[in-house]
Amino acid sequence: MRITPSLLHKIARDTVAQRTRSDRDLLSVYLTGSLLDDDPLLGGTADIDLVFIHNEAPGVEREIQRMSDEVHLDIAHHSRDEYRWPRSLRLHPWLGPTLVKCKILYDPQHFMDFTQASVRSQFNQPDNVIGRARGQAEHAREIWFGLHDLRGTPGPDQIELYLKAIDHVVNGVVSLAGSPLTERRFLLQLPARVDAIGHPGLYPGLLGLLGGAQVDAPRLRAWLPAWQSAYDSLGFLDAPTRLHPDRCYYYRRALDQIVEGNQPQNALWPLLHTWTQAILLLAEDSPARPEWEAALNQLGLLEGGFEQRVAALDAYLDTIEEILDRWARANGIDG
Repeated sequence: MRITPSLLHKIARDTVAQRTRSDRDLLSVYLTGSLLDDDPLLGGTADIDLVFIHNEAPGVEREIQRMSDEVHLDIAHHSRDEYRWPRSLRLHPWLGPTLVKCKILYDPQHFMDFTQASVRSQFNQPDNVIGRARGQAEHAREIWFGLHDLRGTPGPDQIELYLKAIDHVVNGVVSLAGSPLTERRFLLQLPARVDAIGHPGLYPGLLGLLGGAQVDAPRLRAWLPAWQSAYDSLGFLDAPTRLHPDRCYYYRRALDQIVEGNQPQNALWPLLHTWTQAILLLAEDSPARPEWEAALNQLGLLEGGFEQRVAALDAYLDTIEEILDRWARANGIDG
């Protein structure tokens, strides 16, 4: 099947038409994610991100619906109560940018029209921009405080927290000039985003935090079967929605394309993020764990290397906190 943006938009529209006919509780539906961009495909695959807003509390938070190996629907279910105070959503680091950019597909009562207009109003005011950015950076700093006194070899829990801190602080600084970065394209899009705010050095700095200097395309390529094995070990019953079996091909094709590209280290973020999540969910004695540990040791993220990485994260956080402070002062915001 030939996957095109027009086909993906048609699938989205057809899904909304079918669901709104069968579910009378649906208040509004909007489209978000990569399908709003010019090139939604990565590795020949794409997900279609829809958000269903319900009048009552929905029975599920998120669902995956397979359309083919290359395409799946990723549907989030929200209650209308989550949108009760639209002005406060201007400060939400994820939902705020989503609402500003989203495309409304179903809204007979104009609920989303009103919500989107309210969020967009003053969204780019400097106090709102820095509020979103600092919220992310502060969360990252809180995580760092929980890591810097760690003694001994970290486990997947600590690695997950380390990656979460990076996620928050990087998305904090890039929010000065746009929306948060998404998982598969995190490192692919980061150079342009940090260039836009005048700090291109943040990209190589982040590669350093992930151990990028320690790996090349052959090494990354050699890790992919172990990543695949860990993912497959989850099965349908144990996997959370984000690691649903029908999303495996979506991740794997993206990883394959990135590893074969000009900057294979850009695969590190989606690889480590999903691999660590899978290991967290598997038993400690899982056969998949030693290969994950070997990869993390190669990257300097386990055993003796983790303490140095956490110290480097501290310096990276300092740099971004200073960038945010300078941006605030330049835009007339004190404190």
